Formats: sequence, structure tokens, C-alpha cells
Amino acid sequence: MFTNPSISESPVMAGRRNQLVAELRQKGIADEQVLQAIGRVPRQLFFPKDFEQFVYRDAPFPIGHGQTISQPYTVAFQSQLLQIKPGDKVLEIGTGSGYQAAVLSAMGARVYTIETVLSLLKEAHKVLKILDNQLQCFHGDGTLGLPASAPYDAIIVTAGAPELPKNLTDQLAVNGRLIIPIGDQPDSQTMYRFTKNADGTFKKESFGPFRFVPLKGKEGWN
Repeated sequence: MFTNPSISESPVMAGRRNQLVAELRQKGIADEQVLQAIGRVPRQLFFPKDFEQFVYRDAPFPIGHGQTISQPYTVAFQSQLLQIKPGDKVLEIGTGSGYQAAVLSAMGARVYTIETVLSLLKEAHKVLKILDNQLQCFHGDGTLGLPASAPYDAIIVTAGAPELPKNLTDQLAVNGRLIIPIGDQPDSQTMYRFTKNADGTFKKESFGPFRFVPLKGKEGWN
């Protein structure tokens, strides 16, 4: 479970984080659990020291290997769609910087996260183990999920998929939610939520256009 350690930070950083939370509220993020989590997670831990001036801007930022740390609004929007309850088992596809995983942990989720780029995963793990020593990180093809730990109450995909990966839907528990951006172009998607019914069918909801880096893997963009 997420713990908020004694991290030395300037009052300026804490103030900027509070301002970010207020900005997200103004942009329509209404889930107080999400807002409180973003207010607790020190986003500067996931940034290079030389770029701390960009930490609390509501914008994405490159982290190398063609990947980005998502803009805070996108993190909050996807987290809100997950409808997490404390103790939920959540699988994240695409660890990236680790920031989204930290937010999910701060919401009370038991987080499993998988990343295809090993060097990114190693860097993220260094930070995540400080914030949540029970959060589990894995290296591999995220489109295949993590069947050994299934089923999951929720799955979040943080890269754009060309179609819905069957491996992920198979690993959802009944009433589980899968949040995933899908589009027929690598850089343009629509955000969807799939909720699994007891008979194995899905309720499908769409939430407008987004732009993510391409999801790589067997059921992603090659």
C-alpha cells in the first residue's frame, strides 16, 4: 500500500502540486479520491532534476525511448474511469515513468505494472519501491497481460492500441473495468471503458479523443 514518506521538498513544489490539483478540478476531474492521490504523489520524483520546472505543468513530457510521462489530466481522467475501491487489484500496461502506478497505489489499489522497455522499468522501480514496497513491477509484453496474477478488478492501458487485446479482457474479473485508448492510427485514439458482465460479454463506453504513444507488443503496434 502506498506510503507518503518524508520526502524533502520545497514549499514551492508543494504549492505547485496544490495548484495542479485545483487546475484538474477546474478541468472537470470530480473524483476526490483521484484528486487526493495526485495531491499526495510527489511528481518531481519521476523527473530528471534538470527539468523540475516542468513537473507540475499539465502537459506530457518525454522520458526517452519514444515514451512520455502522461499529462496529469490524462492520468487523472483514466484513474477516474477505473472507479477504484481500496484493495482492488489493478494491472497497469505500460509502467513508463511509474507516475501513474504511484497514483493508483495512492488510491488504495494493489498495483501490478508491466513495461516492455527494461531500462524504463528499472528507473521507475527505483522510485516506486520508495513509495510502495508492495507494488509489483514486471518486464515483458504488456499486451499479453499477467495471467499468473489474474483476475484483476481493473486494467489500465497507458499506450494507444490498434484494437482491444483479448488477453486483457480474459484477465478481467466479473464487473472488472478495462480502460484503454484504441485507434486505427498509432498517434490518435478514442478512450474506452469495457466493463465485464457475468456472462462474459462487455459493456462498452467511449470518452472522446486522446493521443498516446503506440502500444507495442503481440496485440499492439509492431
